[in-house]
Amino acid sequence: MSLLLRNFRPLGGAATDLLIEGERIAAIGPGLAPPPGARLLDGQGMLALPAFVEGHTHLDKSRWGMGWWVNEVGPRLIDRIDTERATRRGGFDPATQSARLAREFLARGTTRIRSFADVDTEIGTAHSDALVALREALRGTMDIQVVAFPQSGLLVRPGTLELLDQALRNGADIVGGLDPSGIDRDPKGHLDAVFGLSEKHGKPLDIHLHEPGELGAFALELTIERTLALGMQGKVVLSHAFCLGDVARAPALYAALAEAGIAVATTAPPSRAVPSVRAMRAAGGKIFAGNDGIRDTWTPYNMPDMLQRAMLVGLKNEFRRDDEIAWALATVTDWAAEGCGFGDYGLAVGARADLVLLEAETVAEAVVATPPRRLVLSHGRVVARDGALVR
Repeated sequence: MSLLLRNFRPLGGAATDLLIEGERIAAIGPGLAPPPGARLLDGQGMLALPAFVEGHTHLDKSRWGMGWWVNEVGPRLIDRIDTERATRRGGFDPATQSARLAREFLARGTTRIRSFADVDTEIGTAHSDALVALREALRGTMDIQVVAFPQSGLLVRPGTLELLDQALRNGADIVGGLDPSGIDRDPKGHLDAVFGLSEKHGKPLDIHLHEPGELGAFALELTIERTLALGMQGKVVLSHAFCLGDVARAPALYAALAEAGIAVATTAPPSRAVPSVRAMRAAGGKIFAGNDGIRDTWTPYNMPDMLQRAMLVGLKNEFRRDDEIAWALATVTDWAAEGCGFGDYGLAVGARADLVLLEAETVAEAVVATPPRRLVLSHGRVVARDGALVR
């Protein structure tokens, strides 16, 4: 089926038309003639953005829609891990919660998600398997990458490595790692394990690196060395990488990451030093953004809204100029699609027709004001209007 979208402004440019054939953008230009039988949509002069990409979240943890959870968790990372494990035993359903949050993302204009899924000796592969099932259920509407993630530790919990291996056999897309020194206390052993799984299954790797300062920089350098030695350039992501905001020698680390083809995923939390978007891009590296957890036992904050996340990235990085604010948007659009490996992306002929219409004069205003999404298209179809999914 053909769909002709009239009178919209791609990225705040001049008003034009866009023709969709099937799932793809077939033509862009003013005054396009509708093919016989085409459906017509009036863009009403609204600004159009490519649909958003969530580059780092945890769908399987969220308590979205479950009512308020009173957070009394201690300050340490292990406190959060232990609390989450205890809370799960109360009947938490990762399949229901993952689906609920994914649909909230879609209603707000996100059509591609990279989500971590916990794998450990208590829950086995249940969370990862639930996300794989969700990925298949939403195929053709939303793309989901599933990261099999050892949230409770890998080497410190014997049997977890074998469970990660099973999760990958069950369909998970990406190998996850976590704080090689701070949690597993064996950086070489941890990297041996996760890179080994990546090689065995031919899968990319995404490592949570919360470790601060020189401890984190040490793990980062070991990851760079291993990536280059194994020829895995372009297949490794370091998530958080807070150490890049801590150490004076960060410029050399940005350059080394770029040379190794390792992308950085940032959540830009207000409470910690974070990687610099400007510095990473200036070094020729890739950096993109995500929410991290949303309304879970780790944090009461965050929303399934990538335009809001772009605003927070811009705020954290002190982006004030309009061209700088456009970089913030890129961390949840083009740069995120590239960093995660999502293809067929963008507002261009031949790309999949995933786009968002909203009321704003410019890209910068859209990021700063985060207006409601008036229309969301995915795979060439209208999937949401005014923040509500189309049934």
